[in-house]
Amino acid sequence: MNKRVAGLLISCLLISMTAACGYEKQIQSSDHDYGSRKAGDAKMLGGKMYGTSSANNPYQHDNTFFEYSNTLSNEVSKLGGVGSSIVMLTDKNAYVGLALDWTAVGTKSAGHTDEQNRSGSSEGVYNHDTGSQRWDNRQLVSPYNSLFTVNDHSMLSDELKQTVAVKVRELAPAVQEVHISANMDFVNELNEYAKQAWMNHSLTPWLQDFNTLVKYQFAGGDIMPQQIKDYENMRAKHRSGQSIIPTN
Repeated sequence: MNKRVAGLLISCLLISMTAACGYEKQIQSSDHDYGSRKAGDAKMLGGKMYGTSSANNPYQHDNTFFEYSNTLSNEVSKLGGVGSSIVMLTDKNAYVGLALDWTAVGTKSAGHTDEQNRSGSSEGVYNHDTGSQRWDNRQLVSPYNSLFTVNDHSMLSDELKQTVAVKVRELAPAVQEVHISANMDFVNELNEYAKQAWMNHSLTPWLQDFNTLVKYQFAGGDIMPQQIKDYENMRAKHRSGQSIIPTN
């Protein structure tokens, strides 16, 4: 009798362990866990889908046009860990700007912190440095209490980048490379380009600046282009007859 009870207990334990292991594996393979980094993780099977290809073409970021993709932006935004995304397509590549949230674990590679200061939330303010309780809402992400970003694309989890790249390639199979970053300046500038597209403005005038931006972010470029909002402010002042020359 005791052996029968012991056998039943062992069977129940094995079933529970099997179910738990299955559940754990399911979570590790989902877009809610980018930090397991275990051999055989389904998200990392197959070849690397993001970043520079083995050919390493020095002209890869010399794009001849670029456009905002509403479909890709929405689909990438649905992935776990992604609060918002902006995706631009070119004649060669897809460029993805990510603003991260807290719906997945392991979105950052080990040891890296994000660019945001959230200490103001415990003090009842938005901006810890100035004590302001307001956000002007002109940028997708800010340094304070917003969705979070990291300075360099190398600071993102490889599993997250692979998952994003697979999604992009599913919907845009012709792209040669998929480049992904959650840098705050990069994300906000892609958002400015998206605003131009939403207003049905041509992005052609911004092509050179766009190429300069992506080279700075992904190819070791040493020049950051002037931000669109700065151009727009100068144009607005010019139209109103104000001086566009800075004064002290």
